[in-house]
Amino acid sequence: MRLYSLSVLYKGDPKVHLLKAAYDVSTFNFFQRSSVQEFMTFTSQLIAERSPLGSRASVKEQEYLCHVYVRNDGLAGVVIADNEYPQRVCFTLLDKVLDEFSRQVSKMDWPSGSPATISYSALDGYLSKYQVQTPRT
Repeated sequence: MRLYSLSVLYKGDPKVHLLKAAYDVSTFNFFQRSSVQEFMTFTSQLIAERSPLGSRASVKEQEYLCHVYVRNDGLAGVVIADNEYPQRVCFTLLDKVLDEFSRQVSKMDWPSGSPATISYSALDGYLSKYQVQTPRT
């Protein structure tokens, strides 16, 4: 059971843009990591774009399960995990991250923000805290 990506996005008009993201691509071949990360960024934006305000959904994309939560204020979160990761835990994580993000980052910064301009550093911590390490035999 693994988490691969945790993203915070803003669903504005006319499209969705990434505000902040964290990735764990350590299980992939070194040469695949950047393309896997690009795939996850693109998929997160696409799923958030296609989800209506105030909705939660889980979407299967290739061998991943993508969990999306779009709040009524346009703030969206996407977790990309493997198929075995519990859905309930993903949505609990998204609730927690979006609540904290909205308290720490001004709503005025969401429409024009980008990963370079938004200062919110908790995503990497959440990604590693919620990572389930499989026991080695």
